[in-house]
Amino acid sequence: MKAKQRYLDNVPWGKALFTYLASLEKMGALAPGKPEKIPVTEARGRVTAKPVFAQVSSPHYNAAAMDGIAVRSEDTYGATETSPVQLRLGTDAVVVDTGDPLPEGFNAVIMIEDVHFLDENTVEVISPAVPWQHVRVVGEDFVETEMVLPSHQQIRPYDIGGMLTAGVTEVEVYPRPRVALIPTGTELIAPGDELKPGSVIESNSRTLGALVEEWGGIPVYGPRTPDDYRLLREVILEYLEQADILAVIAGSSAGREDYTVSLFRELGEVFIHGVAIRPGKPVILGAIQGKPVIGVPGYPVSATLTFEMFAKPVIYRKQGLPVPERPRVQGIIGRKMASSLGAEEFVRVRLGRVRERVVVQPLPRGAGSVTSLVRADGILRVPAFSEGFGPGTQVEVELLRPWQEIEKSTVVVGSHDLVLDLIADTIQRKHPGHRLISSHVGSMGGLTAVARGEAHLAGIHLLDEETGEYNLSFAKKVLAGKPFILLNLAYRIQGLIVPRGNPKEIRQLKDLTRKGVRFINRQRGSGTRLLLDYLLRQQGISPEEIEGYQREEYTHMAVAVAVASGSADVGLGIQAAADALDLDFIPIGEERYDLCIPRELWDTEEVRIVRELLTDDDFRESIGKLRGYDFRDCGKVVGEG
Repeated sequence: MKAKQRYLDNVPWGKALFTYLASLEKMGALAPGKPEKIPVTEARGRVTAKPVFAQVSSPHYNAAAMDGIAVRSEDTYGATETSPVQLRLGTDAVVVDTGDPLPEGFNAVIMIEDVHFLDENTVEVISPAVPWQHVRVVGEDFVETEMVLPSHQQIRPYDIGGMLTAGVTEVEVYPRPRVALIPTGTELIAPGDELKPGSVIESNSRTLGALVEEWGGIPVYGPRTPDDYRLLREVILEYLEQADILAVIAGSSAGREDYTVSLFRELGEVFIHGVAIRPGKPVILGAIQGKPVIGVPGYPVSATLTFEMFAKPVIYRKQGLPVPERPRVQGIIGRKMASSLGAEEFVRVRLGRVRERVVVQPLPRGAGSVTSLVRADGILRVPAFSEGFGPGTQVEVELLRPWQEIEKSTVVVGSHDLVLDLIADTIQRKHPGHRLISSHVGSMGGLTAVARGEAHLAGIHLLDEETGEYNLSFAKKVLAGKPFILLNLAYRIQGLIVPRGNPKEIRQLKDLTRKGVRFINRQRGSGTRLLLDYLLRQQGISPEEIEGYQREEYTHMAVAVAVASGSADVGLGIQAAADALDLDFIPIGEERYDLCIPRELWDTEEVRIVRELLTDDDFRESIGKLRGYDFRDCGKVVGEG
């Protein structure tokens, strides 16, 4: 095995892209392939390699543009309502329908609505016709030999109609670039195969392949290739013959089994290894046998980001097209977002409009966070020498979805609840064009977002230890005099989530202090955390006695997953989360979960849709099947301030 060079560059993104494209341009690797001739009817989305010229004139005869009578215009001069002109059918006028050839010797058409038939042989007109009135003359659309489309034009459905009308049945286009995608890693398994500890479902190649198709290329899927130097070398050479561009997925860093950069250097050349971006720093940019090659990192977010940055421009250039720019929108950051210095960070975000402000909510930023790919509305760029953004900072976001899909969004910030997911699904089904997006930052974070005007609703379940009441006192304090309404969503059973069979025999909170019991907590500011702390104080239990008290998750499902995976023995959460993962549940008590709504937003469309849904019989019946919930006050106002 050839020894590897274990280092990474740290080239700024703009410089890396320029260097890569310039290097490929110099060796002719960006030129489109040899043009091919295809039927016009199959040409949508393809790019013309040469100008397209009309083969016939359209129309190729003088045609009536209206139903009426064909006339010689000079025969109608002087016609008025008070002095109509009479014409003999067959001699002075001929009845025609739209599209009929104009009879020889005639040069105008009078609409049928302006013709009075005196008898079967005579018509009367009350206004003169001008020459070529209501006539489509030869070549009105295209004149034979006229250019219909220029070269380097991406063919649209309208262009297909234009070419066919001009007598063109075949068109020369550039070939679609073929992009070989080789997923690597001994841990990879196919979707649907049995999952074992250490195995990873291979999805990157299909994600990148779908992007290739979206950009006009053809994906060529290589096999899942183990981390074996010689085998990977063979696969690269085999698939390079079948493709114009090649991407090796994973193995791009400088680890013990990262062979991509060594193979690229052995078989061709490497222009860049390491770009100052986050995620995606280990990307490799090079060429083999005069063809562009890219080594993309294995984590899904890193893979898609680097592929979009460096493969997309190459694919478009090889079709003779510029890279289309995504639209951008100005918005404000909903909560503090820190960033490390030294690398340009690309953060996927969700967007929603509250009043006249576009609110930007960062999604989880891990390089392996597939949920951020699915849920993202846009990408926020954090400059390399910025430490991030504070709440309320105005930023620019590059859109990943059409603005029309984002504009009509109900923004919910606060504590997570499974019913919110069902509401979101129902809204999109019953109200096409509308959606509900939720950001899980805890109950206090939700109230703060509502107070700052960055959310329509806050999901909260906050117990006031002094009064024993839920939510009202906290809303009054955080909203500081701003009128609000508390709308009940549900009463929920909180309890201890444990593995099926409860192997540690956990029955009560006191059991959390036992040696060997690992706890998973909710984040500070969440209603569940406040409830836990309240109950611990009541029972005289110190948090320091609980192993894992400082370990935090942001949702009930995340707590349940930690227990199901074995990384924790117990967590506090709702019964629905335990049921979802077939875990056992020890009830501790009931809590009230409300939606806090600013009074000024009560009658807005975004809030009204949710209010109406909570009283909808069909929806109530569907959520009524959830265990651990009581919906006795669902949709009712339970407090105001």
